Amino acid sequence: MRLLIPLLLMILPHTQPLADPLPPPGQRSVDDVVAAYSDKVSSRLLPRFQFAGVAWPPERVVLVATKDTRRLELWVLEGAEWVRVREYRIKGMSGGFGPKLREGDRQVPEGFYNVTHLNPNSRFHLSMKLDYPNLFDRAQAERDGRSDLGGDIFIHGGVLSTGCLAVGDNAIEELFVLAAEIGSERISVLISPKDFRYRPLEPLSPETPPWVFELHQQIAANLERFPLGGR
Repeated sequence: MRLLIPLLLMILPHTQPLADPLPPPGQRSVDDVVAAYSDKVSSRLLPRFQFAGVAWPPERVVLVATKDTRRLELWVLEGAEWVRVREYRIKGMSGGFGPKLREGDRQVPEGFYNVTHLNPNSRFHLSMKLDYPNLFDRAQAERDGRSDLGGDIFIHGGVLSTGCLAVGDNAIEELFVLAAEIGSERISVLISPKDFRYRPLEPLSPETPPWVFELHQQIAANLERFPLGGR
């Protein structure tokens, strides 16, 4: 037996953990992320774009997030038509039905947002920052007399999140590289409390500010541009 153990050690391959393709955290750039993951992302996304019949890379992208289904859909503008390319599972989020009103309420915002920043050094692998609070959010806060609206709302990797949307590392790699290649200013995010494409608008509780129902009407109208029955 003593002779057998050294022999087995000689036969078994010497394996080492795969090296991280990125520089150490805190030292990474957007270009580093693109260089590390571009081929991997292209191999995953290009077949989906081809199957959907849309050009790669796209000119314009909208991400549609629905809280009740925990789904994030990737839509691409092809000519004058929005085409769904794929969807991701929202693996982590907090709060529930209704928009974000203040810092610390743990709510995910609701409405139409733009991607303003790509963070290659996120604690959650990678992340994309949204422009919450936007002009609408600020206007309603002034109307209600609210302040301290919070901020730092991201779509990011991992599976846990408070006030943001966690979509997993593979998904954020795809979205991050896509945003870097086409320009983050060409990506918008629509966040809805429910999928109003097949769930009706319903009256809200009396204590809910009246503008929330107006917001949900606007979101429902925007969702009509992204029909589930489309190609």
